[in-house]
Amino acid sequence: MPIADVKQTAEAKMDQSIAAFQHNLTKIRTGRANPAILDTVHVDYYGALVPISQVANVSLIDSRTVSVQPWEKGLGAKIEKAIRDSDLGLNPSSMGDLIRVPMPAMSEERRKELTKLVRVEGESAKIAVRNLRRDANEAVKKLVKDKLASEDEQKRCETDIQKVTDKHIVVIDQMVAGKEQDIMAV
Repeated sequence: MPIADVKQTAEAKMDQSIAAFQHNLTKIRTGRANPAILDTVHVDYYGALVPISQVANVSLIDSRTVSVQPWEKGLGAKIEKAIRDSDLGLNPSSMGDLIRVPMPAMSEERRKELTKLVRVEGESAKIAVRNLRRDANEAVKKLVKDKLASEDEQKRCETDIQKVTDKHIVVIDQMVAGKEQDIMAV
């Protein structure tokens, strides 16, 4: 594997780490309603557990309320029970075949807990990016050891990988700061 491939692979994997971190952030609830909060809730649908988004239309009514419209008549009660039983702390209410899920206001203590959780997730993402940097640097050292690359190429590559790593860490820090603002603003 040439040095250019090592750099490309490392950057692609770092991008994937950021995407995974971003997905994890959507699961952390702010006071604002977000349809993605129900992505982790699964409903019993003919004996199989499936995400709510596969059996119902999930959308926003307003900034503090999510609506769930089941595609089949009998699913309303099952969806309502699944949301209530999840660890999200939500209390849905049925209005005919529409289920309204209001987002409760957050206490100051809960905001601090969520901020800590966001920081922990951010640090985990940074660790993942740094591990990818280490793996890429080791791959380049192996190329030099096998005489497939020169030491000058190794130094240049390590510098380039460090720049990419720094760029990704800055993005993670910005995402953490943005999520913290969302949590504190509501």
